[in-house]
Amino acid sequence: MLHLSDKCRYLFYSGQADMRNSFYGLARIVRDEMKADVLSGDIYVFLNKKRHSIKLLRWEKDGFAIYYKRLEKGTYEMPRYDQQDQ
Repeated sequence: MLHLSDKCRYLFYSGQADMRNSFYGLARIVRDEMKADVLSGDIYVFLNKKRHSIKLLRWEKDGFAIYYKRLEKGTYEMPRYDQQDQ
């Protein structure tokens, strides 16, 4: 089960994720493209090109967990951030 809380750190993948990716495909994106540690316990957020599907990936003590949702209508908004904070 995926455990979410405000104490977790959420990291957004700014590219377009292929929603056919599962645990290891998303973990590869985290490692190779985001240059992050997929085993850190952080939650990684992925959107598809049309922005109507979202996946969250997290390593928990006993394995990976994924949350997946596809909207029937509408799209997810891209998060806004200040690039100077990078």
